[in-house]
Amino acid sequence: MVDQINMQSLLQQMQDIKSRSSAFREDGIAGQLEGVERPREEINFSSTLKSAIDSVNATQKEAGKLAKAFELGDPNVDITRVMIAIQKSSVSFQAMTQVRNKLVEAYKEVMNSSI
Repeated sequence: MVDQINMQSLLQQMQDIKSRSSAFREDGIAGQLEGVERPREEINFSSTLKSAIDSVNATQKEAGKLAKAFELGDPNVDITRVMIAIQKSSVSFQAMTQVRNKLVEAYKEVMNSSI
């Protein structure tokens, strides 16, 4: 019986909240907030994608420089550092390839659905 009373009380509270929120909208208070400018962070897809590609490119260049320095006998570059850089480069390139594949799939799906 106690569980039923608590459940009824909970349902009543939910209905009260719903009625207050609808009254809030009907009073026009919510409409007054629409004109207020809110800071909005714009995300530019092309610049984000370019940044990711540039990051992968930089990782690959760094791995190449370290590998070349190791091959030339630079005493400041050890094999562990070279192998880690090469693995980072490989993983980032594979991830970028997967993103590209997903983008191509999405593009094809959009093009097929709009026909």
